[in-house]
Amino acid sequence: MTLLAAVLCMGVQAQVDPHFSQYYIQPMTMNPAFTGAFDGDYRVSAIWRSQYGNTLNTKGISAEKTTNINANFGFNLVNQGSADGAYNFTNGYLTFAYTGVRFGENADHYLVMAMQLGFISRKFDITKMTFGSQWVSGVGFDPTANSNETFLKPQVTSFDAGAGIAYYDATPNKTASFFGGVAAYHITQPVNPYLSGQEQSQLAIRYSVQAGVRINASDQLTIVPTVIYMKQGDAQERMGGVYFQVYANENTDVMFGAYYRVADAATPFVGFYYKGLTMGLSYDVDASAKSAAGSKGNSLEISISYVGKRKTNTGVPRFWCPRF
Repeated sequence: MTLLAAVLCMGVQAQVDPHFSQYYIQPMTMNPAFTGAFDGDYRVSAIWRSQYGNTLNTKGISAEKTTNINANFGFNLVNQGSADGAYNFTNGYLTFAYTGVRFGENADHYLVMAMQLGFISRKFDITKMTFGSQWVSGVGFDPTANSNETFLKPQVTSFDAGAGIAYYDATPNKTASFFGGVAAYHITQPVNPYLSGQEQSQLAIRYSVQAGVRINASDQLTIVPTVIYMKQGDAQERMGGVYFQVYANENTDVMFGAYYRVADAATPFVGFYYKGLTMGLSYDVDASAKSAAGSKGNSLEISISYVGKRKTNTGVPRFWCPRF
């Protein structure tokens, strides 16, 4: 199956990072300063997303470690590829988050600064791609026709870096705890040496702004509204929504809610938490007048994460980050 030409052109000329609707399950792709923002010793997560009738798949894995030395550490890897192998995008990063800036009466307010270093690898297989010049009037698609494109380097791996800053309120037993931050990715702006005549084009910096509040409505109910805004080159994403976390028993919570990506998709989701394990299921319902090459943009997303509880009480307050 050939990846849709519209997606490929976007990938070559105006590369846009892969993204997830359950963005809080991969916090280092949203803001590296949220690394380790959970109540536990460590967290491991995985997520899988299928788009456009399973022609485009995105996968992510991550691991985070908290410490009592004013630092959290993380690793994340994201891969996106077309089913036919025409397009593949992979990035991987190591993250260091400094948590030593605290204020408030009991130092429960955190201002975290983080740096992310790693690589970005992009690959295109021109033999599996289609171009407008190959559609011949009166004939239709002719795979032997000249594409009029020359890939100078069909695969390139580059050093990449990002940074972020975040605030969160870790005050125990508080009714409403605010959090938010800003981040920038690809601050090294790796070169895109793909097509002839575009040798000097660069990968645009992706800016991300996010905010939310965790509301403890009662002993049985927590409400978490969040918003996120991202911009990369001419592309932008605005998304917001709310989820509810309902206490079922001592070890189990049930979660449900919905998000809306402006002019793109509505995303209902459900999930559960059991003894440190969180699983989530969401589905993007196309709400855009523009669909890739006439194809509906419905997307399925499945996530899983596990938080290892602290073996000892360090006395350091921990922020309970959103489940999604």
